[in-house]
Parts: sequence; structure tokens; C-alpha cells
Amino acid sequence: MQHNGPQDENSGSQRKRKRWLNFEGAWKKLYEVRWGDCGAQIHSISWLAKQFEAKHELRDDWQQMYWERHLQNCLDAAAEIAMVPSFSDGIGVIKIPATIVRCIGYWEHMNSSACDYSKFSDHCQHFGLYARRLRLPSALCLPEICDLLRTSNLETLEIHWIKLKDHVDGICELLKQNSETLKSIEFVHCKLSTSFIDAICDSLWIKGLKTHGIEHFSIRISNFLDTSSSTLPAGLASFLSSGRCLSSLSLSDDHLRRNFVEMILDVLFDSSSNIAALDLSENYMSGWPSHFKWTSRPGKQLSSGIGKSLQSLRVLNLRNNNLQRDDVDFLKYALVCMPKLESLDLSDNPIEDDGIKNMMPYFVEMSEKPFSLIDLKLGQCELTFNSVSQLLNVLSRWKKPLTSLSIGENNLGSKIGALLGKFLSKGLQSLDIDDIILVLPAFRKHKMK
Repeated sequence: MQHNGPQDENSGSQRKRKRWLNFEGAWKKLYEVRWGDCGAQIHSISWLAKQFEAKHELRDDWQQMYWERHLQNCLDAAAEIAMVPSFSDGIGVIKIPATIVRCIGYWEHMNSSACDYSKFSDHCQHFGLYARRLRLPSALCLPEICDLLRTSNLETLEIHWIKLKDHVDGICELLKQNSETLKSIEFVHCKLSTSFIDAICDSLWIKGLKTHGIEHFSIRISNFLDTSSSTLPAGLASFLSSGRCLSSLSLSDDHLRRNFVEMILDVLFDSSSNIAALDLSENYMSGWPSHFKWTSRPGKQLSSGIGKSLQSLRVLNLRNNNLQRDDVDFLKYALVCMPKLESLDLSDNPIEDDGIKNMMPYFVEMSEKPFSLIDLKLGQCELTFNSVSQLLNVLSRWKKPLTSLSIGENNLGSKIGALLGKFLSKGLQSLDIDDIILVLPAFRKHKMK
């Protein structure tokens, strides 16, 4: 029987959507049975993940997630073999373990099937088109990987342990191949010379355009080999200054020193990007860039063209950088350039009571404004009751109260209990007070109901 008309077309569309939903449920079940979790295999920073989902209205595609996770299992298995010193073949011919092949039901047909799925290249050929988020160890960062993943449209790429020119050459080709779709790239445990950094950054430009589409760029637990230079690698400087899409930059635990960080901040201060999250934690930045003291003042209105990137900053992580009290004195001038800042992490820095006192004029001035800061971390900063009590008094007067405060692992003594109890009634939702002594009766008396 033939069906015509809009009503039949709508009915057909509904049936197709119902079948699609049924298949989605089946793919989800297969995913859960095989891996036992519904989490992504590569986790971006939580702030970036939330922003990306909100911007792109992501929805679960369980078939895509299943084959992407399967391909990542194949990549990890191939890397283990390729890392053996005696391995000398191409990575495409690496045999995938039977435990993985059995999971997709092809082990029984390997001798009769035209494509037996025993080789790494077979899995890349058939499932590469599902790959959006992948993690690559250095052993697979070879020119051959570009051909193996030629059907992929990578959006997120995490790269581990590159330290040789061959690794960089291979990964640069893959970056060029995916420059139009790539949004997030992260380097972990890498050794990067100036020439390596330049080559990587140059590979991220979209063909025919003088810009890139990278939103999140991260280098962590790595070594920059030429940080003593008086200039930034040209490729990195150009990348930071020309990426209007760049919203998150992480250079964490990279053994960076003051001069290198200062050059990074100088580029960001004058760039056209809209950085919203900046992570410079776990470096060595003692001697905070003092030029901020001369370019800004609390209460001074910033022009729209000055420090555009810092004006858009919402998350700043400076944890464990050996910042001293004088560094914090300069920091308050830098914060003036960040009117939208929501989260500030200064934990694990020995700023002491004088450091908090140096920042107090800034906090006092902000109490008169609809300040955006809602998350403040000052754990393990060698603070005492004197400075923290003053800080709590100032913070309690803010028009827009904090929602999260961390002051744990400081020697605050028992007297802080009553003040914390009162402060909780101001709208605080999260309070970290690990390893400080409290007078429990006083704290209970004022705790939020």
C-alpha cells in the first residue's frame, strides 16, 4: 500500500526517529557492557567541557562513542608493541590482540573474511571516521598515522611523550590534516624545543587563512627546552596573538620561569583572543611581572583595546608557583585587567599574612562593585588568624558574595571558628577548611541552616 501526503511523511519521520532512538539505546547498552562506564575516554578541563557543550549543544551519539572508544583501545594496544625497541615494521601491520577483536565479533571469521580485522590498519580504515577525540603516544606519532586516520575529523587530540623530530614531523602532518575541525589540543610529558613549538603552532593554521580554530591549548607536565631565551618562540607568539577562538590556555607544571611567563602575559595582554581560562600552575614565578604596576591601577577604567584577552578572563590558576608577598602586591594590579574574573587560585604559595594585607586594598575596592569573583582558593599559603579574619570581614561586605572559599592547611587557630560560622550565612556554598583547628561549639552555633 502506497502512502502519500504530509501526514504520511510525518508519520514516516516519526517511525524513523523511533528506530534511531531504539538503536541508540542498543549502542549505549553495548558500550556499558564492554567498558562499564559512560564517561568520555579523554576528559577536558571541567570548565572547558561545560562551555563546549553549551556552545555546540552536544548530544550523545552512542554508536560514534562506541567505535571511537574501540579505536582508542586499538591505538593503545598498537602503541605498546611499537614502543618495544626491537620493533621495526610499519605501525599499520601491528596485530591487534584477540581480546579486542573478539569484542566486535570478528575473531571467528578472521580466516574467511576479506578484511580480518587482525591488523591495526583494518581498524583505522573501518572505524577512523568515528574518531573525534583521541589520545596518541609518541610511538604512533609518525607520518604513517596520517594515512591511517585519513577519514577522521578530529576535534580533540591529546599527545604524550613526544621528544624527537620524527615525532614532531608525524604529529604536524596530522594537525594539518585536521586543522579545520580541531578545537582542543593537549601535550603531556613532552620535551619541546623552540623549533618543535614553532612547527607545531604553524601546523594549526587553517589553510588559506591567517588564523586557527583552536579553543583549548594545553602543554602540561612538560619541558620547554629554551626558556632562557629573551623572546618567545615566534610560532607560539603568533598562535597566541592571532587565535580569536582561543578561550583556554594551560601551561601547567612545565618548569616555566618568570621571564617566560612574563612574555606569555605580554602577548596575551595585547592579543585579539578572548582567553577565559588561564592555568599557569605548578611553575616557578617568584618575582611576579612588576610592569603591571605601571600599566594599571585599581579604579582605573580600561580602554576596550588594552589587555582585551585579560579583560575576558574568568578562571586564573596560579597554584604552587612560589609566589611571595611582594609578588601578590604586583598581582593586584594585574587583577584590575580582569574585571570578569570568577575563579582565582593562589593556593600552595607562601604569600603569608603580608601577602593578604597587600591585596586588601583591591578586595576593599571590589566590595563597592558588582564583582564577579565567586571562587577563591588560598589553601596552604602560610596564613594565620590575623590576615584571614581581616579577609573574611572584607569578603562579607561584598555585594555579590563568594560561593566557594578554600583556606585549608593554614595555621588559623581555634578563634577562626566563630568568624567562619558567621561567614557561612552570607551565601557560601563550599568551604574548604581541612587541617585547621576549630572551636566546634562556636562553629555549630553559626553554621548555615
